[in-house]
Amino acid sequence: MTTSDTVVPDPTPEQTALFARVRRMMLIAGLTTALAVCAVLIAVGYRLFKSEGRAPEPTGDVIATLPKGAKIVATGVAGDRLVVTLDIGGVTEIRTFDAHTLKPAGKLKFANEP
Repeated sequence: MTTSDTVVPDPTPEQTALFARVRRMMLIAGLTTALAVCAVLIAVGYRLFKSEGRAPEPTGDVIATLPKGAKIVATGVAGDRLVVTLDIGGVTEIRTFDAHTLKPAGKLKFANEP
């Protein structure tokens, strides 16, 4: 036997049980990680394919009529909605429109208490 050769003794029964437990815990951690990665990939794929399937409807010129004396205070985009804030004689109103079709989606009025 040379000096570079090392002799590894056989593991004791306690060490064998510990190795088995560590392998089992590593397998559980690996499977959990694989499951999490699959869930993320499925969620990303779902979002990609869901957004591709929706084709915007062709729209021509759209005219939205405002009440007399109404002033546009602000506009913005929130997700798939176009948001227009109006001042109508001192009363604030928010109107939302679908960004793809420009159809009205909702109206919210703010009024002072009497």
